[in-house]
Amino acid sequence: MLRQEDTMSAVKIEEYQAINDTVQHYLDGGRTGRGELMKPAFHADATIYGYVGPDLFAGPIQGLFDWNDRNGAAKDVVVNVTVLQVVETVAVVRVEADNWTGQRYTDFLTLLKVDGRWKIMQKVFHHHAA
Repeated sequence: MLRQEDTMSAVKIEEYQAINDTVQHYLDGGRTGRGELMKPAFHADATIYGYVGPDLFAGPIQGLFDWNDRNGAAKDVVVNVTVLQVVETVAVVRVEADNWTGQRYTDFLTLLKVDGRWKIMQKVFHHHAA
């Protein structure tokens, strides 16, 4: 049974825009192949987890920045970003990315509002086999 305290209050449109702006930094870094452009989207202690084939890609987010620099620009990537849920200081975003340098990925990004700014705390991804 749904209780009154289980219902969520409306989220201000500005919060959705701020979340999208944060995610855009991540996508801009991918499109250009420059990990430094991704960094503003992520908290310094952010992590990444997912499989590329049988190999687990896991650890500090710097691994994503380094991979992005080596992988190069994903200038033809097509993305769909969906803000799945926002609860005051926490948000979950789904990113579908097709043709990220020839590959397809689904990301789930967990964001936290830290010092008034949205930051990606964790990226968990699925690499779709060709």
